Amino acid sequence: MKHYDDNFAHDHLPSPDLQPDYVFLDAPQFNRPEMLNCVHRLLDYHIEKGHGDAVAIRTFDTVWTYRELYEKANQLAHVLVEDMGLKSGNRVLIRSANNPMMVACWFAILKAGGIVVATMPLLRAKELTTIIDCAEITLALCDSELADEMQLVKSDYLKKTRYYGNAQLETLMAGKPKTFTNYHTKSDSIALIGFTSGTTGLPKMTAHFHKDILNICEAFPQYSLQPTPEDIFTGSPPLGFTFGLGGLVLFPLYFGASTFLIEKPTPDMLLQAIQEYKITICFTAPTAWRVITSKVKEFDISSLRKCVSAGETLPLKVWQDWYDATGLKIIDGIGATEMLHIFISSNETNMKPGATGVAITGYEAKIVDPEGKTVPANEPGRLMVRGITGCKYLNREDKQREYVSGGWNFTGDIFRQDEDGYFWFVARGDDMIISSGYNIGAIEVESVLLTHEEIAECAVVGLPDQERGMLVCAHIVLKDKTKATDNMKNHIQHWFKEVAAPYKYPRVIYFTDALPKTETGKIQRFKLK
Repeated sequence: MKHYDDNFAHDHLPSPDLQPDYVFLDAPQFNRPEMLNCVHRLLDYHIEKGHGDAVAIRTFDTVWTYRELYEKANQLAHVLVEDMGLKSGNRVLIRSANNPMMVACWFAILKAGGIVVATMPLLRAKELTTIIDCAEITLALCDSELADEMQLVKSDYLKKTRYYGNAQLETLMAGKPKTFTNYHTKSDSIALIGFTSGTTGLPKMTAHFHKDILNICEAFPQYSLQPTPEDIFTGSPPLGFTFGLGGLVLFPLYFGASTFLIEKPTPDMLLQAIQEYKITICFTAPTAWRVITSKVKEFDISSLRKCVSAGETLPLKVWQDWYDATGLKIIDGIGATEMLHIFISSNETNMKPGATGVAITGYEAKIVDPEGKTVPANEPGRLMVRGITGCKYLNREDKQREYVSGGWNFTGDIFRQDEDGYFWFVARGDDMIISSGYNIGAIEVESVLLTHEEIAECAVVGLPDQERGMLVCAHIVLKDKTKATDNMKNHIQHWFKEVAAPYKYPRVIYFTDALPKTETGKIQRFKLK
């Protein structure tokens, strides 16, 4: 497995007995050669096939062809090796919003034999320092727009940082050849390290191989999207988030399509891009789909053919409102940084509104009780999954034992599986509210509340209570904030008991102007607790 000069990452992989089982690898599309650099198939391959003049990346003011992306990635790879001293296996941090140079940097690092650590633009110096120290990162490439926090980083590991957008990195690139011989990696050499949500304390680093990068391109997009070279992808998730990396870079480029990148993708900007650039596939979070639905009549979105939601579960009301407004069915999906991308989803031919879907090509899933035994249909339990990708925490044997059990990956989610094999989200493992002996999924309560005509957004958490164990507590954003009164709280509680099981009703309600969210649109329920 070791194939790098710097073997830090490989030396900290979990031992073979703690790694997940990889199944479905006998399927031809998942068979990869022993020697494999994933960039070849994603980028160089298209040049070899005469596809170099096709558009690879668009923004509101830039167009890059496949050849331009290829040449810039090659020049950057020369800079990394010749000017920054990259040795194979070195971890390289990227700090950037979603833009073409970030994609070129991502490819350049892998071409040169490095390991990518892409980060979210909103991370602060303390969080960046934690990541750099954990992964022993020596080199960084940073958008000059985000230089201020990067310059505050203090780490003995970080040796060189180069900035682009201010001509520093561009000047170094200018004199470099536009060809580069890709580092001859193995298919099971580590390509990227993803940090899971939350970088306080000791964060979790999850590693993925070069073959993993290509195999996910044969899973979710083939199952749910059926991409063609004519497709144009866009979306809101950051490329530092594996949902965004797959949906906005890997999937379009694997299929010779193009991607439209937006650095600060508001719902209005997504709609504007869809209208002006005839976007066909859009990835965003449920919170954004809710806002987009309220504005969609103001735009021409007739080019759009596939809508994807992930990051957190998609409420049925959001799905239904979008379908009523557009006739398009949002494809829900669950993935994880540990699994690299989506492993349960649906397509237009097998969709059940409200269900997350079924295990897609390349994966299998089951619901188990605390002892690991499969539960009957429609009983909630722990979601276990295995397939072509799996959790590989670096340097965290304690967390690896929690996530991988008997070769299966434990996602931390509570689901139920119906008689037809469809998986339905119940709660995050830590979002299950046990009140007076009843198991109440926070998402169940939220899904009911969102059907109320006065409620724009909500998040439900459990509050400790001596008498009941926990109380259902709802944080609610009203459409008209002037109606945030005690009378409205009483009205919502009485209404809830009429439309859903009374034991689930929110005994505590707080009105708020906004809910705390991550960059990827996930509601940060831990802040509400």
